[in-house]
Formats: sequence, structure tokens, C-alpha cells
Amino acid sequence: MRKLLISSVLFFLGSTLLWPQAKLSTHWEELTAADFRSAIQQSQGTCLLPFGILEKHGPHLPLGTDLLDVRYATLHAADQEYAVVFPEYYFGQIFEARHQPGTVAYSTHLQLDLLQETTDEMARNGCKKVLIVNGHGGNESLLPFFAQSQMEKPHDYVAYILGLVETPPGGPAKKTKIDMHAGESETSKMLISRPDLVHLDRAASESGADLARLKLPENVYTGIWWYARFPNHYSGEGVAANKELGQFEMNGWIDGIVKAIKAVKADDQSLKIQNEFYEKSKHPLDTRP
Repeated sequence: MRKLLISSVLFFLGSTLLWPQAKLSTHWEELTAADFRSAIQQSQGTCLLPFGILEKHGPHLPLGTDLLDVRYATLHAADQEYAVVFPEYYFGQIFEARHQPGTVAYSTHLQLDLLQETTDEMARNGCKKVLIVNGHGGNESLLPFFAQSQMEKPHDYVAYILGLVETPPGGPAKKTKIDMHAGESETSKMLISRPDLVHLDRAASESGADLARLKLPENVYTGIWWYARFPNHYSGEGVAANKELGQFEMNGWIDGIVKAIKAVKADDQSLKIQNEFYEKSKHPLDTRP
């Protein structure tokens, strides 16, 4: 019996050495319940929500371009600085593309309600630092507003927003001047994240020119501005794309996300200050200058 016990222990130790514990996945949906607990500890409660959309991207890119690109960049960043990455999320603002096939545009209240419940549920599962990584220009107003709305009532977590990351200086020279949507840059990045879904042979079949149909001062805003300029929901020339530019811009994006993850992990003040604000907001007349 003793020999059998010793043999079993030796076999267990040998197996442990031969097959060490697998590296934790960064994908929320791939983790087991037990591994998820470990992942939250390893990530220091830092979870990422890559935020894309479903919309037309010129005649040559897939409807999920923003979703595919932001998840590619976020997952590669999480490989460098560990964090748990939430599954595909595309419930954002895209009313300006409702005239194009394949666009999914949810109502405003649903966008905000669903995002609030999603981050609340992430926090309930230990994500006390939720970093929303934006991958769609149409969310650049929605997401800061969502972050500001967290002041409405107490939350036991902090929601951080990483807006669109600017391309670092240097890198390959761009060939085009207009390049806002499905143009040279975005098409180049898709040549890195999902080259199998890029149809460069179709890129010139529609115009991505600026029609400039509105004559308003720069500080006067109207929601129809995008359609007035780019009714084809295409801005630029995707045919000018190349992998060299795509890799440079994607690397810059990934690096920006890595820096944001590190900053969020190191942040030990936001929640304290947030809680201080919540407490004071209960008794505004007690607040002294």
C-alpha cells in the first residue's frame, strides 16, 4: 500500500513537471469558472471591453471592421499586459449609417442601458476597473457621456474610456489626403487583423470623396454632417492600403492600449475620489468652499 502511495505521488509530481498549468486565456468566454477567478486576481480586477459596431465600410471591407480591429488590438495588448477581455460588443451609436445594408442601430436608451448593465455585471464579477476601448468614431461622444453618467449614482467600480488612439509620428507616408472611414488607414489595419475579409479589387467601385454639402462654421454641429459629406459611408481610397502602414498603425494602437492598461492598474485614486464625491453629493448643503 505504501509503495502504491509513493508511486502515485511521484507520478503526480512528474505529471506536474511535464504538463505545467496552462497560461490563463485573456478571453472572458474561454475561461472556466475557476480560471476566471484566477484571471481576475492576475489582472488586478482590470477588464477590457472592446467596443465596435456593425456598419458598412465602403464597398470592400466587412460590416464588422471596427469590431474585428478593436478586438485584435485589445487582445494583443492583453497578451502583453494581462487583463480579461469581454466578448464581442457592438451595441453603440451608428444612426448615421441606417440607410446602408447590414447596419445595426440600437435606440439611444438601449445603448446606454445595455452598456450600464454590462459594466455593472462585469464589476459584480470582480472587474473593479473596467476599461472600455473604443474602435468606432461614432462612439467618441457616446462613451465620454457614459463615463460622466457614472456620477449619477454610486458604483463600486470605475469605468475608464480609451478613445481612438492617434497614430504615432513616423511610419510609412500616406498616399491619400481624405482618410476617415474605410480609407487607406482602416483598410491597411484590416490587412493585418483579417486580410481574408478585405476585397481590394472592389475598393474603387464607389466614391469616398467629400461632397461638402454643408456650409456651416466649424463650431456649429448638426447630426447630418456625416451623411452630407459622405453619403456612401466611405471616406477616402481603400485601394491605397498596404500592410506596412497597417502594421505600423496597429502596433501604435496596441502600444496605446498597453499603456492604458498599465495606467489603470496603477490607479489607486479614482475609486477613492469617486466614493468621496458620492458621499458629499448626499449632503450638498454641507459642502464648504
